[in-house]
Amino acid sequence: MVADKGKKMKVEKGGEEENHPIDEELVLSIEKLQEIQDELEKINEEASDKVLEVEQKYNVVRKPVYDKRNDIIKSIPDFWLTAFLSHPALGNLLNEEDQKVFKHLSSLEVEDFKDVKSGYSITFNFESNPYFEDTKLTKTFTFLDEGTTEITATPIKWKEGMQMHNVILVSSSIHDLFLLCSFFTWFSNTQPKDMMDDMQDEIAEIIKEDLWPNPLSYFNNADEELEVDDLEEEDKEGDDSDEDDDEQDDDDEDDEEGDE
Repeated sequence: MVADKGKKMKVEKGGEEENHPIDEELVLSIEKLQEIQDELEKINEEASDKVLEVEQKYNVVRKPVYDKRNDIIKSIPDFWLTAFLSHPALGNLLNEEDQKVFKHLSSLEVEDFKDVKSGYSITFNFESNPYFEDTKLTKTFTFLDEGTTEITATPIKWKEGMQMHNVILVSSSIHDLFLLCSFFTWFSNTQPKDMMDDMQDEIAEIIKEDLWPNPLSYFNNADEELEVDDLEEEDKEGDDSDEDDDEQDDDDEDDEEGDE
């Protein structure tokens, strides 16, 4: 720790105390460095505000394009189900029952609040289905000044005999969700998150920042995986055929030797 300018510090050496003057030039340099850091911090805060202003502007520009994309997606069977299942982090979130429900998912929407810093919502739009009365399920994340995240979710009105078993989660981390392996467990979990304790909702962040911007890349992954599986199956069949041919050749050779 550097002492205040003009003061002296005591250093024990050989059992004796000696007074050494503080390097005033060093102290002055550190003070100037702190001033520079404070100036940089102010500039960074201004830059962050400008970035958010630009983001807000382009959110408005993107909205009609996202709407147009959703209209096209509605014409593609099982688009969102396939995109979710092909995503490396979200694929295990849907159990078999969830997948049946997701066949009725017609569109997905992610919207930032007007003040981008204050939060966002994720809306799942469903066709009429045999599982619940709702056609629109929304989960909202509101960032509060004290550093916590307030979470709300549409209460699901399950039809008789169709209710999924929901479990109250302590967190919404990828690991915890993989253990429970249910989309609706995650959706119904509204435990408040403390940002200071790194309790952000990982699933929501992945949907917002990764899946939503380009779901087509994950939908296409499913086709690529199928092609790879088909090629591996063909290779396997080819290897089996070669082995059968080799065995047949060996049998023919044995027969010829027997005739001789």
